[in-house]
Amino acid sequence: MPHLYLVDGSSYIFRAYHRLPPLTNKHGEPVGAVYGYTAMLWKLVDALHKADGPTHMAVILDKSEHTFRNDLYDQYKAHRPPAPEDLVPQFPMIRDATRAFSLPCIEELGWEADDLIASYTKAALAQGWQVTIVSSDKDLMQLMTDPSVDMLDTMNNRRMGPDDTREKFGVGPEKLGEVLALMGDSVDNVPGVPGVGPKTAAKLILEHGDLESVLAAAPEMKKGKLRDNLIEHADLARLSHKLVTLACDVPLPEPLEALELQGIPDAPLRAFLEHHGFKTLLSRLSSVADAPVETHEAPGVEEDPPCNHDGYETVTDLDALDRWITVSRHQGWVAIDTETSGLDATQADLVGVSMALAPNLACYIPLGHGGTDMFAEKPVQLDRAEAIARLKPLLEDPAVLKIGHNLKYDMIVLGRAGIRVAPYDDTIVMSFDLDAGLHGHGMDELAATHLAHSCIAYKDVVGTGKNQLHFGQVDLKAATRYAAEDADVTLRLWRRLKPRLAYESVTRVYESVDRPLVAVLAEMESTGIKVDAGVLSKLSSDFAQQIAALEEEIHAITGFKFTIGSPKQLGDVLFDKMGIKGGRKGKSGVYSTDVNELERIAADKDSPGREMVLKVLDWRQLSKLKSTYTDALQAQINPQTGRVHTSYSLTGAQTGRLSSTDPNLQNIPVRTETGRQIRDAFVAEPGNVILSADYSQIELRLAAHIADVPALRTAFANGDDIHSMTAMELFGEVNRDTRGRAKTINFAILYGISRWGLAGRLDVTPDEAQAMINRYFERFPGINRYIADTLREAKERGYTTTLFGRKTHFPRLKASNPNERAGSERAAINAPIQGTSADIIKRAMARMGPALREAGLEKVRMLLQVHDELVFELPEGDVAAARPIIERVMATAAEPAIQLTVPLGVEIGVGPSWGAAH
Repeated sequence: MPHLYLVDGSSYIFRAYHRLPPLTNKHGEPVGAVYGYTAMLWKLVDALHKADGPTHMAVILDKSEHTFRNDLYDQYKAHRPPAPEDLVPQFPMIRDATRAFSLPCIEELGWEADDLIASYTKAALAQGWQVTIVSSDKDLMQLMTDPSVDMLDTMNNRRMGPDDTREKFGVGPEKLGEVLALMGDSVDNVPGVPGVGPKTAAKLILEHGDLESVLAAAPEMKKGKLRDNLIEHADLARLSHKLVTLACDVPLPEPLEALELQGIPDAPLRAFLEHHGFKTLLSRLSSVADAPVETHEAPGVEEDPPCNHDGYETVTDLDALDRWITVSRHQGWVAIDTETSGLDATQADLVGVSMALAPNLACYIPLGHGGTDMFAEKPVQLDRAEAIARLKPLLEDPAVLKIGHNLKYDMIVLGRAGIRVAPYDDTIVMSFDLDAGLHGHGMDELAATHLAHSCIAYKDVVGTGKNQLHFGQVDLKAATRYAAEDADVTLRLWRRLKPRLAYESVTRVYESVDRPLVAVLAEMESTGIKVDAGVLSKLSSDFAQQIAALEEEIHAITGFKFTIGSPKQLGDVLFDKMGIKGGRKGKSGVYSTDVNELERIAADKDSPGREMVLKVLDWRQLSKLKSTYTDALQAQINPQTGRVHTSYSLTGAQTGRLSSTDPNLQNIPVRTETGRQIRDAFVAEPGNVILSADYSQIELRLAAHIADVPALRTAFANGDDIHSMTAMELFGEVNRDTRGRAKTINFAILYGISRWGLAGRLDVTPDEAQAMINRYFERFPGINRYIADTLREAKERGYTTTLFGRKTHFPRLKASNPNERAGSERAAINAPIQGTSADIIKRAMARMGPALREAGLEKVRMLLQVHDELVFELPEGDVAAARPIIERVMATAAEPAIQLTVPLGVEIGVGPSWGAAH
């Protein structure tokens, strides 16, 4: 019997767009949605073909926004925002992708895709065909009135039938339109009847049979808001019924016979993938061996079968657990993941552990499921202490590789249970080292990118809002599907990414720089740093007084009160009431009042708003410091440890630098008095001190080495003041002004600053700034060569590299937008230097623990890493012994892999607080 599959293309497009980051192809065009759509469609076609499912298939798209429904009701879908700006140019490419699979791409002016799907469904049923609608759209559920029609929800990999409609809406498909008419739809702006939700609508239809019967019975109903609304809004309900009813008689743009599925053709699909540079997808073509192409797949990587969620095992007895442990030991590797009661690894409870040994060979071991009180019913599960005792030897076994995704989190959770995970691989770090700059590295995104797989969403398991559960309250079947999938997908990603490390020359940066940091950071985060809540409370109070005083001064200048934190009100005051020239309005019609705009006004000494703007800038800084640090840090003190535990990310900064959150310690002002005051709140325990070790001008030193600048190398070797030397070279004299300008130029040049950017920083004309840049390049020609060579290589290869081989991709170097292109160029110039600096401090961090332990200094603990600085806590009596070791490890961190031609200077300070030591 012919079996027709109708794909709701619009849902695929928007899922792809929101699942993937803003990728660009080799032509500089946005293709994130195109890539995701292509991967998802390929997976569907291929999987269904292997399952011997469809004989016919078509993708149905919306052609235009205006349909007959807009003529019935001009507010229909009026609240929907326009398609994102970077998605619009991808629509034609998505149509090209569909045709590259030799699939009909069907759309018709004046009709929605749902109407076309309904019409094709009716026509196919008339000929005795089976129909599967690939969508989870509630409106299309109305079509499942015939047993030959079902729906396929590819997001959750499940088939849906009439029972799913009854479960979700309380009625069968034949009555769904009546329910939808009563309840309305806020997304499509279908009015419905106010106050009538899904449950009430279903109850009314079940009691009265259909919409008209409900409306006819309304006057006889019990007096109340429901009765009044049904009477008052009867016409809206009838209109809504017309809006939600699908048109089943649209003339078919293509005959049914033209939808026959022929399989995936080679030539058109290959041409499409090659045009966009989709190398991973290109490598999947069956004939790839006959026509070699450059791909992001190492040779010999096998295609994995689709995830079989129903095949995952729930381990609830010790014999089963022992079986999984035995096979893991015999095999020599296992993928692991943990499920917890919260997001903070230093406080969350362990709820369960999942393991995977091969694709689809995965399990979940529940340890903490059940209600939240002692009387709540708990499912059959292993005793937590007994299971941990069995798992600990495996997870610490040096002969078994543990594979995780963002394994740092699991290490902290398991570490609190007494387990020290080693050895290990981390797929999030692998992905970052291979593809930094190309896309994000979360599991969902990597699964879509590399596996063409949509992971089960966490919110679909635990819910959202006030009804959200914690994972321990989820039933074991749903928990197993979600948790075991995480381990399964992690293993599949490892099988794809691990071979690429050597194939793409990324092994050194992964194994000697980033991978060791996972365990180091886990230990640092677990340790945390003590924060004096009293100091923070006093700072918050002081900042509040200063903020209030600034508000009074600002209001006194303007002569009236307004909300300073409101961009709209501030913009109106500056540009309308005070008459400042040059105001820029965005698409929303609101004046821009970002920091660049305010600094522009502040730089104009003749501006009538200069005095006020300077105070607004101070107000903003104090408000941010108060909310982000002095207030927030008090709430972030862990009640169990009395310390703050920041969370570091190895993948948060494109160049390889670490970033931190909760709290973000990277953004505390370094050179201001307020920044120092906040650092004073980070203190040592009694009997201990804080030691701060900071690389001195490391990026300038690396520039001298990488760009081969003899004058700078000599100056660093002699210990000269590099900024004074540059001032003499550029301006012929050294004083406070010329040294300050030289310092700005030294750092700005490394960031590829433009003449306009430098002019703004030095308060000179663009021509004067350009003259300074030219003079700098004349004095230090190696810097100019470095910039030119770096840009040329980045444009040729698409990425830059550090001295240790770290790759940072810059897909926007060929962007058509000149601002985007210039921004990428500036970032590319700096990436090799900043990335090498990040690599060096990471190597120092990895070596620090062993060096200190070897010297018998086990009580010296590394607490923080902030840019080029490491912060330690140690007994006061250990300072003399620890200081030279810390300095030596940091100064020699590049060796033996790299022999630098400049020394790495390290400045060390000691004090009772971070502020005193810094």
